[in-house]
Amino acid sequence: MTVARSAAYLVRVRYPDGGGLTAEGRARREAVRLRAAALFASNVPVAEIARRLRVSHNAVYVWRRRWVASGEAGLASKGPSGSDCRLSDAQLDALAAALDEGPAAHGYVEDQRWTLARVADLIARLFRQRYTLRGVSLLLHRMGFSPQMPKYRPVEQDEEAIATWRREVWTQAK
Repeated sequence: MTVARSAAYLVRVRYPDGGGLTAEGRARREAVRLRAAALFASNVPVAEIARRLRVSHNAVYVWRRRWVASGEAGLASKGPSGSDCRLSDAQLDALAAALDEGPAAHGYVEDQRWTLARVADLIARLFRQRYTLRGVSLLLHRMGFSPQMPKYRPVEQDEEAIATWRREVWTQAK
């Protein structure tokens, strides 16, 4: 299992949201819970609340327990989950720029792939922060990067020669 994680490759593909819930998403979910609180106060059955709000019965039971214990305050959003990032926003921007430079720019000339181990080493060298491979994976996902199988392209690839080959040789071979 560890070998598979250390051999994961990083290709520059960005998610539009960087993963996780936004503040707007958390606010929408909190509004649903507060609507449930109004229905609890009206003694609406759990099954009816679940149907109206399009949630599971189990979620309604959990919300009702919180509402009974703490009122509407027990249904309020607790903010984004997870721990705070050890890198500042400026450091995250610097890391993204370093990843965009490619592995060769940072001494990995044997192949053009970012692995989790290499990114962890880069973070340690640039910012003196140690991350586990799983931590690097979570950090990269939060930044919007996605692990992918790499496209093997030589660094010294001649794009003009490839275009000529496709235009002339490939059409004849077809």
